[in-house]
Amino acid sequence: MSNPSLFDIISPIMIGPSSSHTAGAVRLGLLARNIFGETPQEVTFKLYNSYASTGKGHGTDKGLLAGILGLKVDDIRIRHIFDSKLSQSLKYNFEFIQDFSRHPNAVDMYLKGSHEMFISGDSVGAGEIVITRINSFNVSLTGEYNTLILVYRDKPGMISAVTSMFQSKKLNIASLDCDRNARGKEASMVICVDGDLDDGVVNSIREMKDVYFVTYVRKLEK
Repeated sequence: MSNPSLFDIISPIMIGPSSSHTAGAVRLGLLARNIFGETPQEVTFKLYNSYASTGKGHGTDKGLLAGILGLKVDDIRIRHIFDSKLSQSLKYNFEFIQDFSRHPNAVDMYLKGSHEMFISGDSVGAGEIVITRINSFNVSLTGEYNTLILVYRDKPGMISAVTSMFQSKKLNIASLDCDRNARGKEASMVICVDGDLDDGVVNSIREMKDVYFVTYVRKLEK
């Protein structure tokens, strides 16, 4: 195996001219797909600011679509994704917006399939990303950890009931973020773990009373 080049060391191995606009876009699309839990039947991308201005030339639109379709940053099919049979499996649309209250490389994704979901994210440089919103909840999800995401009715004891299941498996929680619409209404929990959750834990949480939605998202490969 040859020694890595300086480019390989400081940047992700990727298809496209820009780590933020191409690799970051692929990773945003791929993480959104993983959160959604399936390939959507329809998706609308709203690109903001720098993404909107130079996204086509830098392959941002290709990267987002490729990620939603499950491709990784080094997949050569990204270059011709619009002409591929793979892209014909869903309807997609791009909108380009200038709104300087948003991050320079921000995108909103509206996904439809067996269910619907709204996901926002930013590409923050060198291929790194953060998902900032899922439906009506604020989150901070980078794809660096295996992550459990759930929506539930806000009530006392829910956090401890969920985290006790992690403790029973001796799994360390790297971070835990909660948000809610209003007291006693819908709330979200995003739990990043150092290890890996087995299906039994995920299913047990899914079957808990007043839990509406659960998905387990594995960390993105570098």
